[in-house]
Amino acid sequence: MMLAVLIGGEPLDSSINPSQKYWHSMCTSFSSYLLSFSVQLLVSSSMARFLVFLSFFLLAVEACHAALPADVYWNSVLPNTPMPSAIHDMTRPGVFGDEKWDKTDTANIGWGKAVTEDQIQDPSVTNYFFEKDLHPSANMTMHFIRTITGATLLPRQAADSIPFSSAKLPEILSRLSITPNSIEAKAMKKTLQDCEEPAIEGETKYCATSVEAMVDFSTSSLGTRDVQALSTAVDREGTPKQVYSISKVQKQPFSKVVICHGENYAYAVFYCHMMSSEAYKVSMVGKDGTKVEAVAVCHTDTAGFNPKHFAFKVLNVKPGTVPICHLIPQGDIVWTPNK
Repeated sequence: MMLAVLIGGEPLDSSINPSQKYWHSMCTSFSSYLLSFSVQLLVSSSMARFLVFLSFFLLAVEACHAALPADVYWNSVLPNTPMPSAIHDMTRPGVFGDEKWDKTDTANIGWGKAVTEDQIQDPSVTNYFFEKDLHPSANMTMHFIRTITGATLLPRQAADSIPFSSAKLPEILSRLSITPNSIEAKAMKKTLQDCEEPAIEGETKYCATSVEAMVDFSTSSLGTRDVQALSTAVDREGTPKQVYSISKVQKQPFSKVVICHGENYAYAVFYCHMMSSEAYKVSMVGKDGTKVEAVAVCHTDTAGFNPKHFAFKVLNVKPGTVPICHLIPQGDIVWTPNK
């Protein structure tokens, strides 16, 4: 089994003394055992027990200063691409609070979907705008939130051991100890349905249940491993809905973009899709002084989008007429080639 190598991370420096090498070896073996046992427990037992042992695994890795499987895979495939904090923080225990299962993020409403009235609760915070409005000195009323607060990011081996389909939902809920018809179960059902819906015209989509799967889809879709992985960063937590002023806009050089949205699920799932789009880095300052380094995406070919989608309702335009833009929430990832 290669888990010991994966968890161990990079080769040890030759200057490390024998006792340190022995400690590192013991830590690696113990961490590998915990992860393997956690996966076996998930297959045969409940999610609650699995998460307990997964937490022990993560803590053991932190104590040993060993690299997590996701870290090692990222560094091996993307050695020149920094891991965004949105992903890095999710691989560490206790970084964020509990998941908010009942929230709705309009940026994650699929482009093939119609909009319901309850999804237009506050038209002043639409997160959708025109490309011409993306310039320094422009003002936007925004409420930045994390899309997958508290979600557990599973190693690929663990994620691949769990069914992921609507047909298997009863089995999934039973295995993860989630009550049928609960808020959690309904959110998971919706995520599975979203993932299984056919892609719209001009879209390539995939739901990734691990960092490794997200990296593979994004790099293969872009046709290169020389990529940027961008996410929105806010310099303080719990910021309110407020007016932000744009201070700087930097257009990225390529129109090939993969966007991965965090979904509501029992563990971290990313809805990734590629379509004709432009990406921008946007510096903003809120009325209360909050500084945001945001990522914006403008979809340039909207002809295949649902005319009843939230964005067209709010902006009062039709598909295929003008580019439609939106800011990426915290926790979502935008992938674009470097060159």
